[in-house]
Amino acid sequence: METYSLTAFTKKLYESPLSLFTTKTLRDLSSADLPQVTFFSLLARLTRGHILQKIERDKYVLAGGRVHDFNIANFLYEPSYVSLETALNFHGVLSQFPYEIASITTKKTVTKILNGKTFRYARVKQELFWGYESMHGFLIAQPEKALLDLLYLQSKGLALVHTDELDLSKLDKARLAAYTTR
Repeated sequence: METYSLTAFTKKLYESPLSLFTTKTLRDLSSADLPQVTFFSLLARLTRGHILQKIERDKYVLAGGRVHDFNIANFLYEPSYVSLETALNFHGVLSQFPYEIASITTKKTVTKILNGKTFRYARVKQELFWGYESMHGFLIAQPEKALLDLLYLQSKGLALVHTDELDLSKLDKARLAAYTTR
């Protein structure tokens, strides 16, 4: 078998519409007949060459690519959507900028730190995992659902809501009422 070209694979990575990769995605982009040892050697060379950055086990980001932190938040811990103070700030309901990127998940609560940024994931029951939309390639709670997520966590003693910092006029009152009854 001929030597696999690092240049050819790098070109495939940059031509790909993706910026975030799992090991499986990278394997699919590489040659199907590439031996496993050669594939992992290739990944190591791409990481050492600062073409890929390993963000955690089996997850990589294209180095130098412009990836929004919210895309990374969704990618780091699945299933999840950006919510709470982060989504409220994004939608202009909360004026203060949060120090961490907060998300909702159905898996266990966890905090991850990547490149000095904190990604916090709060667990909710499966039946409360709704009210989000895809925007710019990431999943984010609608502002009304982000507020309800925050109030839900406060009722569990896991969050604190500062209502004086919220601009509730930016919320859709009909949607909030519908979501509240749900």
